[in-house]
Amino acid sequence: MNAPLRVGGAAPTLAVVVKGYPRLSETFISQEILALERTGFPLEIWSLRLPTDKAVHPLNKAIRAKAHYLPEYLYEAPMRVLRGALAAVGMPGFGRLMRAFWKDLLRDPTPNRGRRLGQAFVFARELDPRIRHVHVHYLHTPCSVVRYMALLTGRTFSVSAHAKDIWTTPAWEKREKLADAAFAVTCTQAGIDTLRPLCPPDDPQRVGLVYHGLDLSRFPAPPATRPARDGSDPADPVVILSVGRAVAKKGYDDLLEALAGLPAALHWRFVHIGSGELRDSLKAAAARLGLSERITWMGGQAQDAVVEAMRSADLFVLACKEGDKGDRDGLPNVLMEAATQALPLLSTRFAGVPEFVRDGEEGLLVAPGAPDELRAALERLLREPGLRSRLGTTACRRVHEAFSFEAGIAALTERLAGLVPVAAPATDRP
Repeated sequence: MNAPLRVGGAAPTLAVVVKGYPRLSETFISQEILALERTGFPLEIWSLRLPTDKAVHPLNKAIRAKAHYLPEYLYEAPMRVLRGALAAVGMPGFGRLMRAFWKDLLRDPTPNRGRRLGQAFVFARELDPRIRHVHVHYLHTPCSVVRYMALLTGRTFSVSAHAKDIWTTPAWEKREKLADAAFAVTCTQAGIDTLRPLCPPDDPQRVGLVYHGLDLSRFPAPPATRPARDGSDPADPVVILSVGRAVAKKGYDDLLEALAGLPAALHWRFVHIGSGELRDSLKAAAARLGLSERITWMGGQAQDAVVEAMRSADLFVLACKEGDKGDRDGLPNVLMEAATQALPLLSTRFAGVPEFVRDGEEGLLVAPGAPDELRAALERLLREPGLRSRLGTTACRRVHEAFSFEAGIAALTERLAGLVPVAAPATDRP
């Protein structure tokens, strides 16, 4: 491992670019930013979108880095864009950037392509000149902006690829971004298997596997015991919890169909935490299926409320599948978060889920998009509190032994160490 370069003071030496900040659904990014700060990387955060969540996660409150916002739509900040474009003409890489941009535009003739160029102009002009390296989350739109900025200014960049960005970005675009990046990391073996063949032939290891993991210090010990509910008592139903955005890839339509197919004599309650564009349609579907009285829709919640819901639940469900236009999850962090509270897990054999949840050990896995299989697994878990207890105990053990956050941040720090000067590590960690 290269020794990190040490510099005095706290001048920013690294920029981290995200699509939106802060986001309750992206605690894995926030915990990484906080860990990089505490490791000694003075950094700035740049976001392509303003925040939309009402609540703020405690992780974001602990981050000291200043957040900057690029214009989400160019017409909203015409003078910023104009100043950025005029400054770009005089930058050393202007010709190189425009050749790359026109090549991209011929293959992707969309308004979004022009928007990325305009954001890159603004970013190149406004980014602190002391920052010579940028780490960007997501290989699609955010990486396009960062790559254009890097071509224009001569800075270097690296990228964390996650889920949707891997599956929905064209192969030609992934190949060219990986060729220009100093390095890339991704959070599942499925991501590795997809991206490494697209790396330069002489450098297949340019993409590394870095599980997000969890900073386990943020989570309380699991409840010592849980009630042995078996669905037979209408006054004490089994509590089923799911935390996730109401979008197609989370499979909530399948879960509602599975719930509707459970025997009438089984008593359960379903709690959903999360926002998302499908939330109203899912509530309407639940009403058509006669489930409304058994479901609590909590909307987006801060971490303390999420953890409390996990401690009160008996079972955690996430019915992952392929969503719109190939969108899919990687390895959802929420499964690991539920495991910290010794919740048994019910999910699907899809994307990175089986890398954490082994069928019959940490939980039960069914085929994606198979409501009948999901219903049968639900019924089994509702009726068997002993099985739930065994699976939950194993899930808790696995997240502590194999998916802690420290290993992932150490791997990322090692890759950044030779590229980015760092200051003395922060000492204010609680």
